[in-house]
Amino acid sequence: MATVNDRPIFFADTGGDGPALLLGHGYFLDHSTFSPQAEMLAPEQRLITWDARGHGQTPDDDASTSYTYWDQAKDALGLLDHLGIERAVVGGLSQGGFTALRIALLAPKRVAGLVLWDTEATPCDPVDKAAYGGMFAALREYGPVDDLIIPLSTQLLGESALRGELCARWRAAPALPLGPAAHCLLERDDVSNRLNEITCPTLLMWGEQDVSLPRDRMDLLSERLPNAGDVHVIHGATHTPTLTHPEQVNPLLQQFLRTLA
Repeated sequence: MATVNDRPIFFADTGGDGPALLLGHGYFLDHSTFSPQAEMLAPEQRLITWDARGHGQTPDDDASTSYTYWDQAKDALGLLDHLGIERAVVGGLSQGGFTALRIALLAPKRVAGLVLWDTEATPCDPVDKAAYGGMFAALREYGPVDDLIIPLSTQLLGESALRGELCARWRAAPALPLGPAAHCLLERDDVSNRLNEITCPTLLMWGEQDVSLPRDRMDLLSERLPNAGDVHVIHGATHTPTLTHPEQVNPLLQQFLRTLA
């Protein structure tokens, strides 16, 4: 646990002298989203993963205090400061990608490269906002009951056997991210018109069966980020390919990182 910007942030660090890679997880998940990458990269690459506000072992703010993904980008930059890391490859999945884009906009000289999975630069779509708002309201009222969390786990992980572990984690959690973290997600701003400012090399991946985030939102990143290639489709994956399909994700990630060495 680190104290960053006067708040606790939980992180995991493989350590080592290799180039640093900082990755942020998706909503309702935590730093373990990248466990398969940690096993693959160490010790060649130093991987730092962290729990965003309201997730995993990082507490959320008081319900009366709102924050944005810009604030969470400052959390991530503060974590790099805490670790004495001046420059890193930065990335994330879903909301971790929202944060990574803002890190690159806030501190471009500190970002050696960008890795993005199943994410977008645009605000929350009105249809998505209504659906997520309804789900959050139901979770607040009924808690992590099977009728709610089993479909949610399937949306995130597909038919992976890891769904049971994720549901168990939600049931055991002292609280789900349904306060300021939910407001942060639903009310995020639009940075799509600033993507041309992010000039570092960028790797894009997207789960072929992701119903949470349509392919066209990743294609927009490919079109507007000056040094992004085409979107790599992870076959059979839904919203969390890092966890469910590392056999496809890891070679792409390793090859990209080696081009930056």
